[in-house]
Amino acid sequence: MTETLPQPSLGIALRRWRLLHHIKQSHAAERFGVNQSTISRWEAGTQAMEPAERTRVEALLAARLDAAADHALARLVNESPRPVHLICDLTHRLLACSPSRAAEFTVPLSDLLGRSLWRYSTAEIALQESTLDTLGWRETLAPSSVEFPSGTNTSPIIPIRASRCRWTRMTLSDGTAARLVETL
Repeated sequence: MTETLPQPSLGIALRRWRLLHHIKQSHAAERFGVNQSTISRWEAGTQAMEPAERTRVEALLAARLDAAADHALARLVNESPRPVHLICDLTHRLLACSPSRAAEFTVPLSDLLGRSLWRYSTAEIALQESTLDTLGWRETLAPSSVEFPSGTNTSPIIPIRASRCRWTRMTLSDGTAARLVETL
């Protein structure tokens, strides 16, 4: 499909991260070298981040499987008999994958772990991704899951067949978000 990821509202995700970590806007401002009012405007969506600022915020909010609980989640995904995989909710980097999902790939799983799967998405996946901010997906009390038809792609590496897809948003131990992707 496309290499370019849609630009989600990082302000909403930043606010969620701050609240989960009990960090004031003033402390976040110090961390990013901006004024507290800038953090407020980012979170409200009234001011766009400069590219360098966006890169720093994305690095902070990108999902990592660092804690024991996160490793347990990855183990459950890796051992699932169902075709599922876990991605970073922000970057679409592959974090974990079940054997039945990996069997659909034409390259070794090790070639894909840690890499964004966005380029293999379908038009239906891109459309659903574009609606997430309006659904409140990155809010503190986000909807837990969405289901939609996934359509097909033409990728020989990660072929996607027409099916129903479910995304479930999960908060990792460090407050970042991962997405469980299931084929129904």
